[in-house]
Amino acid sequence: MPQLSRGRRLMGEINVVPYIDVMLVLLIIFMVTAPLLQEGVKVQLPSAPARPLDKDLTKNAHPLVLSIDSEGRLYLNIGSNPKEALDEATVQVRVAAALQQDPSRPVLLKADYRISYGQVMSAMVMLQHAGAQSVGFVSQPLATQRAKRG
Repeated sequence: MPQLSRGRRLMGEINVVPYIDVMLVLLIIFMVTAPLLQEGVKVQLPSAPARPLDKDLTKNAHPLVLSIDSEGRLYLNIGSNPKEALDEATVQVRVAAALQQDPSRPVLLKADYRISYGQVMSAMVMLQHAGAQSVGFVSQPLATQRAKRG
């Protein structure tokens, strides 16, 4: 037995490298799962067969703007009279015709804050069925809205 102990020396140190690896893996797991565990407000969202929207809209083209007033009437900035209220079928036909001529034309939705979320979603779905690849929202800056309300 004395010959076996001659080749090896006893080590009084602990190898911490595997423990650091395990700690880093656990840290990554907790960082990924922590945001998923946060609870939010439960909301019943309207259902709509819409595709996800792209975030980038071209700024150089003349955008197509669909406006919805507080009574839910639709207005389109193209056509002979942009201040004339239109029905959904007319809006869809005009948007489809405009997007066939220029498919990269940006489409924007300008809705009154008093209309329901379901009406906004219906308008978005209508625009997408007409061929809009992405729909952007038009809003006023927060300071301007407060000044008008107050």
